[in-house]
Amino acid sequence: MLDELLAAWIGRQRWFGGKGRPIDDLSIDSDIELTLGLRHLIVAVWQEGSRDRYQVLLGERPSLPDRLTHALIGTIGDVYLYDAVHDAVRTDWLLDGMARDEERCGLRMRHVPGAAIDTEPRSVVLSAEQSNTSLVYGDAYICKLFRRLIPGVNPELEIVTALAARNAPHIAQPYGWIETDLDGTGTTLAFMQEFLSTANDGWDLALASVRDLYASLPEVPASEAGGDFAAESLRLGTATARVHRELAAAFPTDVIETHEVKRMAEGFRRRLGRAVSEVPALRHHVTGIEHVYHQVELLTNEVPVQRVHGDYHLGQVMRTTTDWVVLDFEGEPGQPLTERRALSSPLRDVAGMLRSFDYAARHLLAGHPEAEALEPRAQEWADRNRAAFLDGYAEGGGVITRGDAVLLRAFELSKAVYEVIYEARNRPTWLPIPLAAFRPR
Repeated sequence: MLDELLAAWIGRQRWFGGKGRPIDDLSIDSDIELTLGLRHLIVAVWQEGSRDRYQVLLGERPSLPDRLTHALIGTIGDVYLYDAVHDAVRTDWLLDGMARDEERCGLRMRHVPGAAIDTEPRSVVLSAEQSNTSLVYGDAYICKLFRRLIPGVNPELEIVTALAARNAPHIAQPYGWIETDLDGTGTTLAFMQEFLSTANDGWDLALASVRDLYASLPEVPASEAGGDFAAESLRLGTATARVHRELAAAFPTDVIETHEVKRMAEGFRRRLGRAVSEVPALRHHVTGIEHVYHQVELLTNEVPVQRVHGDYHLGQVMRTTTDWVVLDFEGEPGQPLTERRALSSPLRDVAGMLRSFDYAARHLLAGHPEAEALEPRAQEWADRNRAAFLDGYAEGGGVITRGDAVLLRAFELSKAVYEVIYEARNRPTWLPIPLAAFRPR
């Protein structure tokens, strides 16, 4: 009965990765009672012959208060079953367990050595989360529950704890985590960090700057418009370079030789071929894109690789009162764990942020009645902030040689090709944003 309720409920959740495909089967791999009225489940979902596993906190109550009706999963007899992440009365076990390094039926709750955890704050769920569920405890902690479980240590836990041990700047301090064994491998279930309660989201700050520019008179340049963002882009570039330096010091580094660089270019081409077959509007730009990819194949120098962020954009950084902080080091959640932990060129992160500046500049033009007239202003804002970010990256010790510039442009275009596919499938009115990346610069 419970598995039937879960099968009907799980497909409607924002964090469920198998949307649009029927659920063939669902089973409960693990069912642990944490406290009275709270169970920890690991649920296996089968779709089209493949299995994914998800983490569910199952609450049980004889009646459900109004504040929890949106979290209802179903009823069995006289018992209401619901998603207990939304129940602050139940989620104090997370803080308690980590503070005490508790172990229960294969669940291991740990705190970072030397970190003191206050167990008093109650939790609130952040509503904006897409692939995970984050609980904020007062103004002290944010605990991310990884809903889709992949055997292994999550890169975010691995990276942030390693950087914190080096007293690295530009990160939110870690406090604790929860783990279990899946397929005989230690697997991260949750990770808790410092909550930056007074910080501002980088994407929101950038959009505020773009709005100010669009509201200003046409003859006012971006450098003189209210809310100019270039100084922040410069600081962000410096912070990014410093994070890359700390990652290179904390983890192994390597180089990839020319034949591997050519293999990388072939990967870019395969993505381009798939995109062109799906989005015909991209066909007009193939020649220019192929030219850049060919320039990568002509590179003769080795390319340094290291651990990187892997999913870097303005939504992954926060501006505190003193500086920028980088968040969400888990990489792209949809990619295999081995790929997210693999060494890569730091230029991949740089390219991701450059693409984010282009998105911020043109995001407000989607459906805008004056989009064509405002396009030059969008390009001006993007160019100014891209340049400032690269200047800051150089000031922070980031090195971009002439050969690196070729590779950086290829990373940018490959990212834009991915964006074209995504927007065509999900937000067709946004398709002009990534298509603008293929204009000559």
